[in-house]
Amino acid sequence: MRPITDLIPVLNDFKKIIITTHANPDADALGSSLGLFHFLKARGHEVQIITPTDYPNFISWLPGNDQVLEFNSTNKDLVLEMIQSYALIFCLDFSDLKRVNGLADAVATSPALKVMIDHHLEPENFDDYRLWDVSAAATAELIYDFIISIDEKKAITADIANCLYAGIMTDTGSFRYGNTTSKVHRTVAELIDLGANVNKVSRSIYDTNTINRLRFIGFSLLEKLIVDPKNNIAYFSISEKDIQQFDLKKGDTEGLVNYALSIQGIIMATIIKEDHGEVKLSFRSTGDFAVNKFASDHFEGGGHKNASGGISYLSLEATIEKFKALAIGFKEKYGSS
Repeated sequence: MRPITDLIPVLNDFKKIIITTHANPDADALGSSLGLFHFLKARGHEVQIITPTDYPNFISWLPGNDQVLEFNSTNKDLVLEMIQSYALIFCLDFSDLKRVNGLADAVATSPALKVMIDHHLEPENFDDYRLWDVSAAATAELIYDFIISIDEKKAITADIANCLYAGIMTDTGSFRYGNTTSKVHRTVAELIDLGANVNKVSRSIYDTNTINRLRFIGFSLLEKLIVDPKNNIAYFSISEKDIQQFDLKKGDTEGLVNYALSIQGIIMATIIKEDHGEVKLSFRSTGDFAVNKFASDHFEGGGHKNASGGISYLSLEATIEKFKALAIGFKEKYGSS
């Protein structure tokens, strides 16, 4: 593959471009996609964002959201035809095609030039052009770098600034995680100067709750939180019955794991959740404890060192028992401090 700088001359002429991102997009995935969308549209390209699945309502306010096409059974033929006929496909916030679920084969076989912009480990070699940096806090940070490398800061509109700020803010945990570098602060300072509305972005993402979600959080903290101080772990187990009881929507369990990680002495926190016949796991850790390796070794997962996910095809109860057995040795095997 070629460096992203080699793509710049290609973008000087009109192109039909698809932007896609991973399944169940978060604020970085959607924010970076929409930020790039606005930039490419302003340069005169025909651009379509396609997401493999739906996403939480708390990021649906992002500017340009009404232009996003969610891949589903009703538009399957249209989407697959577009993937085969467009000239460029930007693949944002993922480095392995399996992350795009039902779009994977179509993207892999498309004659379009493929561009990966991402910050996750161990990229798969499906791309023609690449901007990949695991030291970046968010893909939105890389999109900012990409835009200013082409057109400098004058290309960053307020809409782009809000989209990219949302991605960086969430992937740094509101600038609390270890990936918050001095460069991150310089980047977001520039985005604020260019029109990012800090209060609006923060309130839209973190302070827009339903009554059901707040009651679910209280219920989870009271009834579902298990703390194992001996092994320095804490976890929630969430059944489909719990989800139905509180009528939870996509994204309503976001952030719950951080309550467990905030407990003094805890080095790994986990949500173990039933999800349509599978069990999804979300891991968080502190310091040098690598949950991405833990997820990869035992739950077909991966991600970042301190934030990753996995999957289990066992029952919820069996998955909990497997997790508990493995977690006993987590501190010794997956820590380097």
